[in-house]
Amino acid sequence: MGSEDEARAETPIRRDTVPMPMPTPPSPLKLILSTLSFLLWPALILFLAGDWRWPEGWIFGGWFVAMCVSIIAWLYRNDPALLAERYRRPGSGGQSRRDQIIVYVVMLAFIAWIVLMPLDARRFHWTPPLPLAVELVGGALLAVSWFLLFRACTDNPFASTLVRIQSERAHRVVSTGVYGLVRHPMYLGGLLMFVGGPLLTGTASALAAAVVLSPVLVMRIIDEERLLAAELSGYDDYRGRVRYRLLPFVW
Repeated sequence: MGSEDEARAETPIRRDTVPMPMPTPPSPLKLILSTLSFLLWPALILFLAGDWRWPEGWIFGGWFVAMCVSIIAWLYRNDPALLAERYRRPGSGGQSRRDQIIVYVVMLAFIAWIVLMPLDARRFHWTPPLPLAVELVGGALLAVSWFLLFRACTDNPFASTLVRIQSERAHRVVSTGVYGLVRHPMYLGGLLMFVGGPLLTGTASALAAAVVLSPVLVMRIIDEERLLAAELSGYDDYRGRVRYRLLPFVW
């Protein structure tokens, strides 16, 4: 992996000359429909598995719905501005074309990852099952993932799904809570989800998909850090205080 200076040279920094409009808060109907849509993922998992009594499928599906709903419910009650920001569509708010492509790649990878788990573990058995101890480790990783994803949103009022400077919201550096552990706790929570899910369901093929996705997340972290260091006041000082981007004592 190259140095941060090399990473800065890879992609031009996008600077917007006019303030971006504030995102429109999602309507109650949209929130309800979004919450109901989360139920489609567990239903899809069990349908593809061909076994509606698959315990690991129910556990993962329940975890996924609870994680998503808990974050949206907290934001709706406590930080509607961030909720509106997280509903901002890709390509808006000054998001670069490169980051927009990365977002769509991650979306497609997520679909492939979630589909592989039931197809491999229950329907076709492409890879051998994993030991119970490994499944328990997967469950533990999902618990930590939920904590990090939830706290990243509650600790950081600027935790957008898009890489951009939120000048219209007085964007500032956040260094407390989980952001005092690593600089990108939301990515760490996502990575633990991509690893913990396959371990819980005993799906080596989905775990391989997570490994393939990891460089994309690393690329996005480098892009985001380049933008924040160049355009967000105080971010260089924050990097000096919190040394690790993603994994403590590693990177």
